[in-house]
Amino acid sequence: MSSFKIDTSTAIVFVAVEPKVKVINKQTGEIAVDRESGAKMMTVGLTIADEGEASLYTVSIPETGVPDGITLGMPVKVIGLKARDWENTFNGEKRFGIAFRAVALVAPSAKG
Repeated sequence: MSSFKIDTSTAIVFVAVEPKVKVINKQTGEIAVDRESGAKMMTVGLTIADEGEASLYTVSIPETGVPDGITLGMPVKVIGLKARDWENTFNGEKRFGIAFRAVALVAPSAKG
């Protein structure tokens, strides 16, 4: 499936839900792993505000791209944000949606 880059260069982005490990199978506890790096995948809820509108997105990010100290309400920059459509069948029911993934989050620099 195709993925599309999302430009957040003019947006204000805040952490709305702190990072947590992305579990892909709740029954077995299996954790999602980045195919390229082998790093555990994390999910973080981000509020992205731009052009007078704000929305909450759950974004998957490799653990290596989530800096220590990310806290609720913290402004961050999102590196390499992409959206990809998905579709699957679960218990005979067809489901679909859009998944969001980023390479990394960058916390604001501490000022001297």
